[in-house]
Amino acid sequence: MLDKIKSLREEIETLQASNAEEVEQLRIKYLSKKGSVSLLMNDFRNVPAEQKREVGQAINELKTFATERINTLREALETADGDSAGIDLSRTASDLRLGTRHPLSIVREEILAIFSRLGFTVAEGPEIEDDWHVFSSLNFADDHPARDMQDTFFIRRNPDVLLRTHTSSVQSRTMEHTQPPIRIVCPGRVYRNEAISARAHCFFHQVEALYVDKNVSFADLKQTLLYFAREMFDSDTKIRLRPSYFPFTEPSAEMDISCNICGGKGCSFCKHTGWVEILGCGMVDPNVLEACGIDSKVYSGFALGMGVERITNLKYQIKDLRMFSENDVRFLEEFTAAH
Repeated sequence: MLDKIKSLREEIETLQASNAEEVEQLRIKYLSKKGSVSLLMNDFRNVPAEQKREVGQAINELKTFATERINTLREALETADGDSAGIDLSRTASDLRLGTRHPLSIVREEILAIFSRLGFTVAEGPEIEDDWHVFSSLNFADDHPARDMQDTFFIRRNPDVLLRTHTSSVQSRTMEHTQPPIRIVCPGRVYRNEAISARAHCFFHQVEALYVDKNVSFADLKQTLLYFAREMFDSDTKIRLRPSYFPFTEPSAEMDISCNICGGKGCSFCKHTGWVEILGCGMVDPNVLEACGIDSKVYSGFALGMGVERITNLKYQIKDLRMFSENDVRFLEEFTAAH
């Protein structure tokens, strides 16, 4: 696999184009969904577990290199199209003010990049869902009190059509149509009928991860969580797991990290405990596997989920959740350096 990646990189290094149409053809050939670089991911599942991190990183570097190479060809042609004085006559008379990326987008992409290095691929699903994928397939019985844990927006008073309350519905959809091994990360917007305040909103963003294969253990989950915490925050970050309850995992846990502001010594942000909760996790309940058509006697798995707003609060110390959706330009401009 690494030899194939190396060969493809050498091929991309020699790319040439004489016009914009040829540049576009090169982009399609290498970077489209069916392009040479993208197709490498189809072979990724066959890579031995001990090589996945190295191969995954090599594929990401190849994609970045190919993108930069094709952009260089495009920019060279655009420069050549200018007049003899090197002036771009198509440029606007005044400089355009560049925008910035939203802080939630910055953190979301950072989370996905970390899981990508562990071999997880992105999976997405609809925001308007049905009861089966949001609740029933995830071990919520019709009269289960756990349904009261989440206040749901129903569509036209139809109890079977609703706005998803978590991105776990993407996990159930994936398990229905894919046999293990499954290793996915599911980002997306979710909705809950809550009063809007500095600490809560009726919509927010989640990233969940699912790994299903033979002999997956809680130790695999713990090591994944430790790697994520240290990549996301600091190499000295510590984690702790506290017993909890979720209908779709057993055993279940809440994960805390050592406060990245005070270093675990105690401050007002961590309420002087030295710890901050960031996500929930656990081993996938066998009932969930069976409901989705996976033999729980052969396969096991773990799942975890976090709020993007929560992680962003920790990264940038933003105390009011409403600021993320008010589109205040002054607030957004503070993230120019993070772009």
